[in-house]
Amino acid sequence: MDNKRVKIKNVEVLSDNWYTLNKVTFDYLRNDGIWQTQIRESYDRGNGATVFMYNKETQNIVLIKQFRFPSFANGNEDGLLIETCAGLLDEDDPETCIKKEIFEETGYKIQTVKKVFEAYMTPGAVTEQMHYFIAEYSDDMKANNGGGLDSEQEDIEVLEMAFSVAIELMNNGTIKDAKTILLLQYAIIHKLLE
Repeated sequence: MDNKRVKIKNVEVLSDNWYTLNKVTFDYLRNDGIWQTQIRESYDRGNGATVFMYNKETQNIVLIKQFRFPSFANGNEDGLLIETCAGLLDEDDPETCIKKEIFEETGYKIQTVKKVFEAYMTPGAVTEQMHYFIAEYSDDMKANNGGGLDSEQEDIEVLEMAFSVAIELMNNGTIKDAKTILLLQYAIIHKLLE
């Protein structure tokens, strides 16, 4: 993990309950050539994948709605967020992960997904890198009602809506989830539903 500008001196695990929170002391070589000792907390929750599901024929997309406690703790009155389907990679590669998450969360069995980019979501505090996909779906791919896994304490509502409605929900501030906004913007820029 060290490179020519970073020398890790100490890693202290502050919490290893849900994910891992580390306190890291390191020396960093600044642009002016001076070495500086810094201390940062870094939350490691693993990497993830998310997908924009769209149907060109109907001009609909599939999103999900679920309770997110951190958003509730920070002013989201009911704690519910409208999002793109997503999940942690765990032991899977990004493509395998997102196909599994699509099935578990939305009930669609999709064979073909396309990776479009990857991004660090909160690089000042969280190690997570998110892999972004797009996937076309159709009604005949619906295998079950979705809703997530009880074993993961998921309680997910599947939302199929017109792409134009989703854009309006983003524009009026109803959709506040960053990964969803990024994928909606990607769909607009790349004219996925035209």
